[in-house]
Amino acid sequence: MGRSRQWGSVRRPLGLAVLGRARIVRVLRAVPIRWRILSIAALNSAVVIVLAALIWNGAQVLGTAWDDVRQVRESDKVLALLESETSRLQNLIHRYINQPSPELFAEILLLREAVLGTLTTRASTDPMLSGSVEELERVTVRFLDGFGELRALQATISKSYEEEVLGPARDIAGLYSVIEGATGHRDAQIWPSLGKSREAFTAMLVAANSYYLSLAPASADDARRNIETIEKTIPVMSGLADNDLQRLALQRLSARTAALRAGFSKLTEHLTNRTELLRNTIDASQAETIAAIDGLSVKMRQHEQKAQATFDKTLRDISRRVLSIAVIFLGIILSAGVLIALSIRLPLRQIMASMRAITLGDYDRKVQGTEARDEVGAMARAVEIFRENAIAKRKTEDELRTAKEKAESALLELNAAQRNLIDAERLAALGGLVAGVAHEVNNPIGISLTVASSFARRVEMFEAALRSPEGGLRRSQLEEFVRSSRDASEQLVANLQRAGELIQSFKQVAVDRSHAERRTFILSEATDQIITSLKPVLKRAPITLAVDVPEGLFIDGYPGFYGQILTNLFLNAVNHAFADGRSGTISITARPRGADDIEIIFADNGAGMTPDVQRQAFDPFFTTRRNEGGTGLGLHIVYNLVTQQLGGRMMLESREGQGTTFRIIMPRVAKGGTETTMGDGTTQWPNRTMSST
Repeated sequence: MGRSRQWGSVRRPLGLAVLGRARIVRVLRAVPIRWRILSIAALNSAVVIVLAALIWNGAQVLGTAWDDVRQVRESDKVLALLESETSRLQNLIHRYINQPSPELFAEILLLREAVLGTLTTRASTDPMLSGSVEELERVTVRFLDGFGELRALQATISKSYEEEVLGPARDIAGLYSVIEGATGHRDAQIWPSLGKSREAFTAMLVAANSYYLSLAPASADDARRNIETIEKTIPVMSGLADNDLQRLALQRLSARTAALRAGFSKLTEHLTNRTELLRNTIDASQAETIAAIDGLSVKMRQHEQKAQATFDKTLRDISRRVLSIAVIFLGIILSAGVLIALSIRLPLRQIMASMRAITLGDYDRKVQGTEARDEVGAMARAVEIFRENAIAKRKTEDELRTAKEKAESALLELNAAQRNLIDAERLAALGGLVAGVAHEVNNPIGISLTVASSFARRVEMFEAALRSPEGGLRRSQLEEFVRSSRDASEQLVANLQRAGELIQSFKQVAVDRSHAERRTFILSEATDQIITSLKPVLKRAPITLAVDVPEGLFIDGYPGFYGQILTNLFLNAVNHAFADGRSGTISITARPRGADDIEIIFADNGAGMTPDVQRQAFDPFFTTRRNEGGTGLGLHIVYNLVTQQLGGRMMLESREGQGTTFRIIMPRVAKGGTETTMGDGTTQWPNRTMSST
């Protein structure tokens, strides 16, 4: 008893809640659905306005903080640009020192102006950098001025090298030529010393030029050693001279060698000064510039961190307020949305229940909510009309059931034809085709019977109206009868034509397969007829069939054998390549192969075969689906038909998981013999007998 009272106390609040919800739903259903939805939109708009005002207020603070962060980043870009330009200028100066050229000099001048322009136009006007630009300008100007000094020194070096090294060297080369000319022959005693001196001179020129271009200390040492060698050979050659011209040239050679030594020493001194200037002015100033830029970058980072902290704090405050307001309004919107959804969902559930009852055949249950004035009420009234139509439809179906029984008798004749066609083994696949064709024929015949029955009933009604004693027919009744008669006749003609086409196509294929009659046929037409007979199988399997057989390919052979080949290959692919409802594509292509043959390719992208299965694919009674009713004769029959009856060749290509391809080389004129149907139900081929079961 206590448990019952407790259960009753629980049910009472639940019942009150249901009653309260029902009252609210009734109130809301007095409002059109569009206004209910607009009320939700209005609440959402209010939320958007409040949140927009709050966000706009916070955006002002965020804007200020973000301006600071953005300004810091702009200042960083200016510093990065200065650092990049000065580093590039330093590299250009080093390149110019090593390989002077007008192009490099022009580029250095342009980059120098760019650095000065960055300092004067951007850095000096930047609010973050304006207080620290003077020091940066000082070290940068020193860096740029150093290039002027360096360039002047470089001009001195070039002049010294040209006049004090290359000038004496040219004179020395001429003196060597004079001495050689005054010697007269190579057997003279002075000739070995002259050769050694000249070799030292050549090596000196190479070393001096290398030192001038690369500042390699080893090259400078080589140049000095070779100058000493030249100086040591001059006294030796003077002692061996045998004419005044040689002695005069050797005296001049001694003087120019001394001038060469002095010029090379002076060049060495200038190059050393250039290296010191480059290191102490250019590179040092560049280092100071980078250090100044790094110091400013540190200050920028600190300022950016402060602005970022302000930005983050303001963003957190805005997020907290937005979240609070969003939660409050979300609760209001959800409550209103639930109530509005109930005002739509509950009536829809009632309509769904009524529809489910109608689909289950319960036509006696009246649709609820037809008295409501909203859109759902209009749907309920439409469902009620549908229920009434369903009641009328049930009566019509009872009348059509008798007509359908008549249609089924026509199928018995097709089934009888099926039993006759499977008498031969090579026509075993037609069993499935007959059932499929019967199913296809049943649709247009059933529709025709339905239309005919309906038309007969309308004729009876028209006849009753015609004989009615109340008066003659109205024009509208006559027009309605003519229109319905025309529609019925058009439907009857269309469906019966469809049934006739299916039966004719199947009949042609069946005749070709049941009689080994040799005749000339068009390959494309025979293929189309076979494909038509296979369409019922295609409808039961998710397989796409692609056919590419050109027009004008004539075959003098046996169309029945060709149909048996394609049918067996197709059913073999459906059962093995696309087992368990697997989807895929089957392609049939044909093309001429020389003047006497035609190549037919039957390919699928299904499961493929293992090497072991490929080796036994054409063996009789070999099958991988023995437990599922496979006999292992399908491909064996195909192979015999191709090779013996048609005199052709057949190749198999397959890889596991990548599909299978059958290549058939068929003569345009069949070379094989014909079959003989035996009285005991077997088919006699020229060299074997196979069961037809």
